[in-house]
Amino acid sequence: MLNFLAQYLRHPRSVGAVAPSGRGLTRKMMEPIRFDRARTIVEYGPGTGSFTAELCRRIRPGTRLVLIEQNDAFYRTILERFGSADGVTVIHGSAAEADRYLADLGITTVDYVVSGLPFASLPKQVSLQIFRATQRILGPRGRFITFQYTLFKQRFFKQHFYLEEKLFERWNLPPAFVFVCRNL
Repeated sequence: MLNFLAQYLRHPRSVGAVAPSGRGLTRKMMEPIRFDRARTIVEYGPGTGSFTAELCRRIRPGTRLVLIEQNDAFYRTILERFGSADGVTVIHGSAAEADRYLADLGITTVDYVVSGLPFASLPKQVSLQIFRATQRILGPRGRFITFQYTLFKQRFFKQHFYLEEKLFERWNLPPAFVFVCRNL
């Protein structure tokens, strides 16, 4: 918790929250995922691992989980906590290059992208780069699941993805909206 707060104070635009996501938001983010069918899941910005721990708990043997974290301190935390788990690959880099990282791993499309990135505070150009990389790796059937604390960027999301579902988790601090998207 203190590490998370420290990283927020150092990098408020890229961390985007003062505390890790709560259990309710984690459950809400997992709700759209068909773990029985998922072969590859990517997580953008795992931070300290709130979603990652649940993903690792639920994935089936043979499912690949690729974690992409840009923040140095969070990357080290994620690598230490999950780097040796079966099927898990931890990458220190930007979600804007997700398609390149996956190509290097021999992966062309994924079933799900789970994101904790703060699109409301990221520069528009960075968000666009991440969206383009995400569109390329989702293919026709993949789903992009992300949360935001406001609906401020909802129209921006709809310009790039079809918004299949919008969920709300009121018990998170702060409350959060979960967007379930697919390619247009």
